[in-house]
Amino acid sequence: MWRLAVIATVAGAFSGLFGVGGGSVMVPLLILWVGYEEREATGTSLAAIPLIAAIGTLVQGVHGNVDVAKGLLVGLPAILGVLAGTWLQQRVSVEVVCWFFAVLLTVSAVVLAV
Repeated sequence: MWRLAVIATVAGAFSGLFGVGGGSVMVPLLILWVGYEEREATGTSLAAIPLIAAIGTLVQGVHGNVDVAKGLLVGLPAILGVLAGTWLQQRVSVEVVCWFFAVLLTVSAVVLAV
């Protein structure tokens, strides 16, 4: 249980600091540190994201950092992406999903570092 609390704290800190924390932090830690299977880690992360996002949005809003209209413009179409991604994840092997996720994180790290 304490490992989940540490993962949640790290994910929350990353979310508040960088705007990330759900999939990019929680999923790898749930897999590597707690032993979750890829799909269970993804689903668990998705269950936590609305609460993290709501609190993060509220606190960032207090500081004047939220553009609600653009957030909705990005968020509403993302619902279709979530449905498509979940549909696809259930049809490909866990290994393929892990490799794609590893490539995504690696490319993101390189782009951000440069």
